[in-house]
Amino acid sequence: MYVAVKGGETAIANAHRLLADKRRGDRDLPAMTVTQIVSQLSLAVDRVMAEASLYDQSLAALAVKQARGDMIEAIFLLRAYRTTLPRFGYSLPVNTADMTVQRRVSATYKDLPGGQLLGPTFDYTHRLLDPSLLEDEAVETPAIREGEPDYVMRVSDILAEEGLIESDGDMPDEHIAGDLTREPMEFPMPRDLRLQSLARGDEGFLLALAYSTQRGYGRTHPFVGEIRIGDVEVELEVPELGFAVSLGDI
Repeated sequence: MYVAVKGGETAIANAHRLLADKRRGDRDLPAMTVTQIVSQLSLAVDRVMAEASLYDQSLAALAVKQARGDMIEAIFLLRAYRTTLPRFGYSLPVNTADMTVQRRVSATYKDLPGGQLLGPTFDYTHRLLDPSLLEDEAVETPAIREGEPDYVMRVSDILAEEGLIESDGDMPDEHIAGDLTREPMEFPMPRDLRLQSLARGDEGFLLALAYSTQRGYGRTHPFVGEIRIGDVEVELEVPELGFAVSLGDI
């Protein structure tokens, strides 16, 4: 934050007015709505929610709009809002093997049990601009096949059954998971906090970290075990009820 400025509240108020003017842009064009951002800039919304550790599409879209599309600023906005919210419970661990899968690919298994699902991906677009998007042309209905109720096993589970991967290890029964959003970072960090830090990390940095591990130093050449995208249910255990209730899908 830039603080070495003179002029007091008047200068700050004028800076806010100018920011609002730049955000609005050409008045002859309709203003972009939060609903449009949620629907058509969904990956930007997902990134803001992930790095801010707050799942709320409308608030994330509002942050993107307020930040004029600056993703880092939008993430800061949503993180700041998150600090005002009370915590009323902890969800049960999410089992991604129960996910309704939209995309599931593996570089480890060519013949992946259950098949490879490309899903909505940029992998085959060749990074070429599409001039047809300059106009609001009709979009074809996607190909849809009947859903399969089969259990979609994780690739890590397949590797574990064949003895090809180390186990995650067990945490002590008395271990209480940390919360990086509410406690200052201290080293050495336990595994749960390290994973939280990675989950909240900048997307570009994490991508560079992954590639440096896969194609970088040493005589190692790891492969991507599995990438999957889909919807999975989140449950909360309510002590008064004695069983878990569904909070919805993410």
